[in-house]
Amino acid sequence: MEWLLLILLGLFTYTMVKRSVARLTQTPLWMLWLALMTPAILWKAWSVVMQEELPIGLAIGTLIACPLLYLWLIQQGRREEPASQTQTPFQEDTLERDREESKKKLRPITTEEEKRLRNCFPWGTYYLQHLDYHPQAILCRGKLRSNPDAAYQTIRENIESKFGDRFLIIFQEGLPNQPFFALVPNPWAKDQNRPDERLNRPLLALALFFITLFTMTIFGGVVEIDREAPALVYENLEALKLAFLYYSVPFIAILSAHELSHYFMAIRYNIRTTLPYFIPMPLPIGTLGPFVQMKSPVPHRKALFDIAIAGPIGGFLLTLPLFLWGLSLSEVVPLSETPGIFDFESLTLNPRFSFLFSILSKLALGSRLAPDTAIELHPLAIAGSLGIMVTALNLMPVGKLDGGHIVHAMFGQRMAVAIGQVTRLLMLPLAFFQKGFFVFWAITLLFMPLTDEPALNDVTDLNSGRDLLGLLALALLAIILLPLPGAVAQWMNI
Repeated sequence: MEWLLLILLGLFTYTMVKRSVARLTQTPLWMLWLALMTPAILWKAWSVVMQEELPIGLAIGTLIACPLLYLWLIQQGRREEPASQTQTPFQEDTLERDREESKKKLRPITTEEEKRLRNCFPWGTYYLQHLDYHPQAILCRGKLRSNPDAAYQTIRENIESKFGDRFLIIFQEGLPNQPFFALVPNPWAKDQNRPDERLNRPLLALALFFITLFTMTIFGGVVEIDREAPALVYENLEALKLAFLYYSVPFIAILSAHELSHYFMAIRYNIRTTLPYFIPMPLPIGTLGPFVQMKSPVPHRKALFDIAIAGPIGGFLLTLPLFLWGLSLSEVVPLSETPGIFDFESLTLNPRFSFLFSILSKLALGSRLAPDTAIELHPLAIAGSLGIMVTALNLMPVGKLDGGHIVHAMFGQRMAVAIGQVTRLLMLPLAFFQKGFFVFWAITLLFMPLTDEPALNDVTDLNSGRDLLGLLALALLAIILLPLPGAVAQWMNI
């Protein structure tokens, strides 16, 4: 089975590399593939030759070094953009004629409006070189000559003074030191004849909340009563009561804290957003989680970062005390073979599969947690452990997950795509080590898009305080995912 998974991992990895970076670099694909596959290949080869698990230090070192090597190989073979200086006069004339013809076909503004648009770009702020017309946007390319934030504010005010709210003005990364402005039709323009969209549906949100509370209680009841006869959940009102109090209410409170943190941060930045809508699900934990949907663009990367990180912070701050409380109510049992961090069949936790789980378990249980023991989780601890795993999943730096927004805000959209690609490929070998939740996560991330919507000002960098907070969030993700090193386990006597 493990050999089959290794082969599938190799095929997935090669496909993703070919689709994502083949046109960006001249580095041979087999070298990029090998850089990403080395952790999984080394793990399997070590287990076959040495007849033991790969040392944790070597495993972590490989998981860190190989993605760095992958990015370095891409950069070394980066294809150069064709420079206009190397073109012959004939080529330049041809390109100019083609540009003029495309302008006539795609021009969304008149010649007079184009003159007014060009006057919106002061040469000392942003030296405009040419306009490119596309079916859905006008691209204004040039050279930035001032602070990105000041340049965006100045040019946005100039364009809005001449064109009103006709366009959304987006400031995006382009070639190094050459960001560009994109003007796209504003779907929220006041002069458009469109029906009023009803943003919030409080009755629908409330109904979904209570339906989800019901499905979570039923699941909680199944795990609370006799596990060999879960059908008794419908007959055991006391078990349902305990499940409601110790599983459903805490878990739905954690999920609500996460989504409401997003919601109120979005409101702070005057972004139109829906209320949190829960998705009820009878299997296996009672819900697919809640979501909020933003209906207007994010103004800048600062807002993108604040909205993204507010959810994990709000959810984790509530999760932490609830999980510690639940651990104090849990029982310590002999350690048995478990497939991962959490075994749904026996409802036991082997905390050594996660650095963070190990520390929290030792804090809550003290000397009761010995080297050959596991934890039979109280329903409150189950809710807390699921809250931590939800936090970890959302912090994955991929696409439209909170972690994807965070790295986008910190490093820019291009770097965020590269980080997301490395992350979802690394999750595949990590699933070999951890199994359980991680197999589902690895498959989910493979099919998740790597890009998200840019902020209107997608160029201005964050301040050092937000950068530090973002790195701490990624560090939290790492200590949730990475197992406890053997030396630390011996020191902690667990």
